[in-house]
Amino acid sequence: MWICRTCAVEHAEVVEVCAICADERQWVPAAGQQWTTLDELAAAGHQTRVRELEPDLFGVTVEPVVGIGQQAHLVRTPAGNLLWDLTGYLDDHAGQRVRELGEVVAIAASHPHMFGVQVEWSRALGGVPVLVAEPDLEWVARPDQAIRPWAGTFEVLPGVTLVQLGGHFPGSAVAHWAAGAGGNGVLLGGDTIQTNPDRASVTFMRSYPNRIPLSAGVVERVTQAVEVFSFDRMYDNFGGAIDADARAAVRRSADRYIGWVRGDFDHLT
Repeated sequence: MWICRTCAVEHAEVVEVCAICADERQWVPAAGQQWTTLDELAAAGHQTRVRELEPDLFGVTVEPVVGIGQQAHLVRTPAGNLLWDLTGYLDDHAGQRVRELGEVVAIAASHPHMFGVQVEWSRALGGVPVLVAEPDLEWVARPDQAIRPWAGTFEVLPGVTLVQLGGHFPGSAVAHWAAGAGGNGVLLGGDTIQTNPDRASVTFMRSYPNRIPLSAGVVERVTQAVEVFSFDRMYDNFGGAIDADARAAVRRSADRYIGWVRGDFDHLT
């Protein structure tokens, strides 16, 4: 198993260039394609960290950063747990700590940049199903019998729902956790809907590193699709969060974004 050093997505074999990084939403380093392995990363001193973000929600990170440095989330429920947006590295500590928090019944990623070492995570947790949105199956670089397609809206656990919104990728998704935020609801937006540093607004992009926007129509579609859910708090996949009134923040942000791309504020430029 090989790991792309740039995006930290696992591959079954070495190829000339990682397809995810060669796509316009990502990048290949000026020095060219580089590969690594779990053993090399461990020898270099990488370690996982698992910390509680709120009751029954945990963040999983890697230090020093591997790939693009995402934070995975573990949602704990009485019926089992969901592991969301996988890291590109894991070690024995991560597997043990996640198992201690309860049985993981499914693994899922918001989009291909967050696949990480998803099959390796599955094996570390006993062959847990890896859910991949149907339109994004073509980006799976390490096929495995654990991978299961899904589409549309899927209640993976009671009160935990995956929603395919599209936008950033055709299969880009969010996870809604109804019991989160003290029963007021949590949205795990990945970067399908990305929180901003002001912790009060979000944005929507085809490519974040290459600054490629989405259209007004797509942003409205994505926003309407999440507005059917109640959520007071939301988390992105890089440690960002909106602590309160997140649903309203998504609508305000969408209206602002749509106004700018439509030209409503050209007089300010």
